[in-house]
Amino acid sequence: MEGDKKKTHFGFTDVDEAEKEKKVHHVFANVAKKYDLMNDAMSMGVHRLWKDYYVGGLQIPYNAKILDMAGGTGDIAFRLLRHSPTAKVTVSDINQPMLDVGKERAEKERDIQTSRLEWVCANAEQMPFESNTYDLFTMSFGIRNCTHPEKVVREAFRVLKPGGQLAILEFSEVNSALKPIYDAYSFNVIPVLGEILASDRESYQYLVESIRKFPNQDEFARIIREEGFGHVRYENMTFGVCSIHKGTKPRK
Repeated sequence: MEGDKKKTHFGFTDVDEAEKEKKVHHVFANVAKKYDLMNDAMSMGVHRLWKDYYVGGLQIPYNAKILDMAGGTGDIAFRLLRHSPTAKVTVSDINQPMLDVGKERAEKERDIQTSRLEWVCANAEQMPFESNTYDLFTMSFGIRNCTHPEKVVREAFRVLKPGGQLAILEFSEVNSALKPIYDAYSFNVIPVLGEILASDRESYQYLVESIRKFPNQDEFARIIREEGFGHVRYENMTFGVCSIHKGTKPRK
């Protein structure tokens, strides 16, 4: 029955769970080719520093197998290979247009071995990967777009080897002193930039709203802990605009 459908949020709008996945897919199909340009515009280039710091702080074993989920454009994967040239990275994204952009970019990156990259279109909540396979699971600015973040964390736990590391970079709850300025910029400037640079105001309005609907730092850390990870911790960047969350799958 219609009334029995489960509801979730798409930005500030309530939608059926099945509808959210379609809407999010549409957003990222729309913005795929301008995604990196818009990230530069929205963060004034700071997202590059966040990502550099995030990847630079990872302890990556020799010959590591890494799963980079929601990593379509390759932004994190390329950094991972520069940081650990012996690693092999599976780049996975639910959105094929984003993966297509990443593959195209990979061919132009002269300082990485494209043979160490694999590209897989997949849903983060139902990963097609074998259990106990990866040394490291990364996800950058993607989990807030998933309908059930806890399912993503659960799947990450499943595909990681015992002793494997989870590392998620995501927008978070900003310091209260900065909040008025941050909100004014987010709601008044970013959608306008979306209209100017990508001819897509609505998608960027959603992206701004999605940040406010995602669990704050402590709540998300609790979700990670409840899904079985140990040594759970987080680190705020730029007054909490985003946070790096980490956890370890216990060894048996």
